[in-house]
Amino acid sequence: MFVRTLIADFSHVYTDMGFIDKLKKEGCTLEVVDLSSVEGTTCYCSPDAEDRIREQVAPFSDFPIRWIDSGDYHYMTKILSESVLEPFDLLLLDHHPDDQEPEFEGVLSCGSWVNTIKMENPSLGDVITIGPAPRGGLSDRSFGNLYISLDKDIMSRKWARTDWSQGEFTLDEVLAIISTAIDRAENILAIDICGELSVPHGATPEDMRINLETNLRIQHFLSEKLTNRQ
Repeated sequence: MFVRTLIADFSHVYTDMGFIDKLKKEGCTLEVVDLSSVEGTTCYCSPDAEDRIREQVAPFSDFPIRWIDSGDYHYMTKILSESVLEPFDLLLLDHHPDDQEPEFEGVLSCGSWVNTIKMENPSLGDVITIGPAPRGGLSDRSFGNLYISLDKDIMSRKWARTDWSQGEFTLDEVLAIISTAIDRAENILAIDICGELSVPHGATPEDMRINLETNLRIQHFLSEKLTNRQ
């Protein structure tokens, strides 16, 4: 049932919460890329760090599910989608639009990566953002090639504990939107997920428990949904 899954490990949060061990015990085809030693990555990604990250994740560019740590590293969507050569749309579920102007020229950031990907990726078509405004959906929108990016801060604290301000979506609402998008797309390129909270950023055992339960539900849902499309 499990599809190939990439974990971009910046903070070891997936180890600390037991997510990696759980997926391995369940038989998930899993690749963990340790990026914790790469300097210049938190919120802002230096050009040197971007090159190092790109090199390390390149062998896994065809993995459909990608876990990319906290929202501080949401710019990973830009890096991970660079391998897409055909036209595609991006569906972003996020409490923040991440479309600010870059604060430092030439430096990728978690708050401006959407603008950067629009400027630098000629394959990108539309960016459809759900989350910053009150609850909404896709109406009757359909897609060709689709890349989906989920920041768990779109959800309330009942379902996710993050290091950013959060919205009020439930997990069921988020999964329903993703399910509809998958059904309406001709091809799903990949789905990445961020929004973790690590111990150094104040995570309690209760935070870890909630995030682990939500992560497992997302992983199982995506694995089943993508497997059924094959």
